[in-house]
Amino acid sequence: MKSRDISRRVFLRQAAWSGAALTLAACLPAEGHGAAEIINPVTDKVTPGTVLMSWVTIDPTGRVTLMCNRSEMGQGTFQALPQMLAEELEVRLEDVNVIFAPANPEKYGPQPQEGSFSVRGWAPRLLRAGACAREMLIEAAATEWKVPKHECHAENGGVIHRISLKKLAYGTLVEKAAKLAPPRGVVLKKRADYKVIGKSIPRKDIPLKTNGAAVFGLDKKIPGMRYAVIERSKRFREKVKGFDDSEARKVHGVTDVFKVCRPVFSQFCEGVAVVADSLWAAMQARKVLKVDWEDAEFEYPGSQSLEKQMRENLEKIGPQPRFENEYAGSPQKLEAFYETPYQSHTCMEPLNCIADFRTGGIEIWGPIQEPNWVQADLSQRFDIPIERVTVHMTFLGGGFGRKAFPDYPYEAAFISKEIGAPVQVVWTREDDMTAGPFRPGAFYRLRSGLTAQGKIHAFQAHTATQWIGQEWSPIPPAGPEAASYNTGDFEGLLPSYKQGIPHYSFGGAGIHSPIPVMWWRSVFASTNGFACESFIDELAHLAGKDPLAFRREHLPDKRYQALIDHMAKLTNWHLRGKNHGWGVAFTECFTGICGHVVKVTRNAEGKVRIEKVIALMDCGWYVNPDIIRAQVEGSIVMALGAATTHATTFDDGKAVQQNFDTYPMPRIADVPPIEVHIMENDEKPGGVGEPGLPPFAPALANAIFDLTGRRIRRLPFSLDDIS
Repeated sequence: MKSRDISRRVFLRQAAWSGAALTLAACLPAEGHGAAEIINPVTDKVTPGTVLMSWVTIDPTGRVTLMCNRSEMGQGTFQALPQMLAEELEVRLEDVNVIFAPANPEKYGPQPQEGSFSVRGWAPRLLRAGACAREMLIEAAATEWKVPKHECHAENGGVIHRISLKKLAYGTLVEKAAKLAPPRGVVLKKRADYKVIGKSIPRKDIPLKTNGAAVFGLDKKIPGMRYAVIERSKRFREKVKGFDDSEARKVHGVTDVFKVCRPVFSQFCEGVAVVADSLWAAMQARKVLKVDWEDAEFEYPGSQSLEKQMRENLEKIGPQPRFENEYAGSPQKLEAFYETPYQSHTCMEPLNCIADFRTGGIEIWGPIQEPNWVQADLSQRFDIPIERVTVHMTFLGGGFGRKAFPDYPYEAAFISKEIGAPVQVVWTREDDMTAGPFRPGAFYRLRSGLTAQGKIHAFQAHTATQWIGQEWSPIPPAGPEAASYNTGDFEGLLPSYKQGIPHYSFGGAGIHSPIPVMWWRSVFASTNGFACESFIDELAHLAGKDPLAFRREHLPDKRYQALIDHMAKLTNWHLRGKNHGWGVAFTECFTGICGHVVKVTRNAEGKVRIEKVIALMDCGWYVNPDIIRAQVEGSIVMALGAATTHATTFDDGKAVQQNFDTYPMPRIADVPPIEVHIMENDEKPGGVGEPGLPPFAPALANAIFDLTGRRIRRLPFSLDDIS
């Protein structure tokens, strides 16, 4: 597992094409649709336009190399993918080496690490690639022994003849197997026969990350590399009117000071770069740099003005007559407003990137979450052929969507071109937390009508927020009156509610703001989930029904019924005591379903304390339970911070929170005991890294209501303020 093993990669590629190693690839048809096929580049014709992905190579020593086209930012890709390959290939897990594939969509297909896609995206083709290679090696051995293929089987990196008990290691068979065509219709193992998949095998990347051997972006060094930091405006989209670098240039080691720009969607933000032969010198010089900003003709929003705009837009969203009629005729009605704030990504590893813009090309190294986007963006903006932009991925210390954005690689390339040398641009924590992009804040208006029997007859969710998709367009969003209804899923809400509620209505309106916004872990499920699952709880209370049973009543799909039943059993829901508060919530995003039960009680001072969180994940077919538990636990800790300790607010066009002193993260003592359970079923593989976050905030708020009778409709809130 050496992300820096370039020479090995080159060797493997050359060996594959020469037939000295067995290499298989997943292939997408040139026309861009249809299922991926497994091909052998030696025997199969690769037509122009064909997309090859997920290279798997077995060399003459029997070593297996998986070329991973996605980033590893802590989510466990570098463990789950080898487990899948080892299972079907019949090799030991420790014999599978993983290396990062450089950005190249023509060879490795789409490479964004987003949407909790690692396992659910890779499983179909990686399992088949392993099975194809296994069958080709068996066939090669059978030919060598001149025995029927069905008398042979693969095991532990070799092929065994069942009758004679002769064995040949994979490495001795690869040359012969490389001349065979991959079998079509290969049969995958049954789940009951798995030996590696489904096991909590310790991750191979953890020792590297604990002993310092793993190469993150900040660890990477290039010969002759310089360092740069950038003084950026604290207001969004201001321009540099002028600067005085006389004092900055006196700092020993400083070599250059000049104006730079950073593309932020369809806009540009300006700044002044300080370049030095050490990061320390660059940071010291930045402190004495004086920049005069041009701030005329720009909008400077504050949190109050943003909230006002969202509230006004909520009220302007046009009615949907069908819902209005059903709502008006309902015996019981309820209306509530919910609010969620802007959030910073605050990845533990601050943004950084190395660029070497020389010899007519650009080479990038860094914590990159979306290498294809970076490659295409730099190619277009600097007008150089895309094949001359090389993007190398390192390990990421968290991403959460932020490190998919190509602005910081652009800055590095810009500066490298200017100085004619490789450079590493480093963002400070303050840079990261004030420049964005941020998760957008959102306001919700929810209304529902119940039948006389206490069932939901009509359900409506309206939202006003900054639409992320609008960021790419300079055209302001359409007015709230133009809101359309039910044009897509209401992200986070369980789809089965649409079957259990006769009349539902979703609509929204965007607001315009210069504040850049972008994907944040679980995207809009993180805000929609809080509003909707809290409101469902309110409806259960209005109907006088148990909140878990109330949900079951409106979720007719068998999968959700099983999920709720299992949650009731896990938590002993029927034993809820009067001196404790129990809250439940379920959400779904990126094909993963997760439910949380949060238990709260009062401490000696009478304040609310989280006693325990019980999470139940239904991600269908899965690979490594321990990775799932770790992802859900991490999601809960992140959700705990977003719900109770921090938010990004704005004043006069600037982010107020600049570091962890004003944007506090949960401490170890704040994190309650967490139990994570996994549903066992035969559903297709679903997402894990993001679905575990959205249900926490509503489950906590519902638990607090159960204990105190106080309904929380705005995040964040302080547990210390609730008694």
